[in-house]
Formats: sequence, C-alpha cells, structure tokens
Amino acid sequence: MDYVKLGIRIRNYRKKLHYTQEQLAEAAGISLSFLGHIERGSRKASLETIVNLCNALNVSPELLLQDSLRPNILTMKLEPRNRDQMLREVSDVVTRYLNGDDDDLRN
Repeated sequence: MDYVKLGIRIRNYRKKLHYTQEQLAEAAGISLSFLGHIERGSRKASLETIVNLCNALNVSPELLLQDSLRPNILTMKLEPRNRDQMLREVSDVVTRYLNGDDDDLRN
C-alpha cells in the first residue's frame, strides 16, 4: 500500500472541495491530528477510516487507492453478471468488517 500517494490523493480531493483539514476530519469522524498523519502518509488508515474519508469526500475507494491497486484489477473487463457478483462479494466483506462480524478481516 502506498500511504504517501493515498495521503496526497486525500489532500487533493479535500482541497478540490475547499474543505479544511478540520472540516474533513470532523466529517470522517477522525481527529485532526490523525488526518494530518494520513495526508502525510506517516500513519496507516483502517478500512473503516478509508470508507469514512471516501464518503466525506464523495469519491470512490478506487480513486483514492489507485496507486496501490495492480493495473490488471483496474482494467479488468468482466461480463456484467461476473462484475455484479464480484461487487456483491466485496460489499459483503466490507459490510462484515464495518459491523465487526468477522474478526479475520481485522487482522
């Protein structure tokens, strides 16, 4: 995971929205100090924090994480049926994580 590039993307999207760090931190439910660390790439953000930042910035996770994803994942061409199944599976994993239903996902 490239945390420096992730932080740069978060900062860039925050600035496009004319948000201060304080505003984004509050909207994402994290401290101002932690957001500063995330934007500098000096601390790791949990999946839950990344989801909260995506929601606060109104961007998809792919936009923030694109530097950390393999190119073939970004350019995969799937039949609609396979794509829909994959999206359902990813959604299920994220939902279980956020609900704390699967301890294996937190390690």
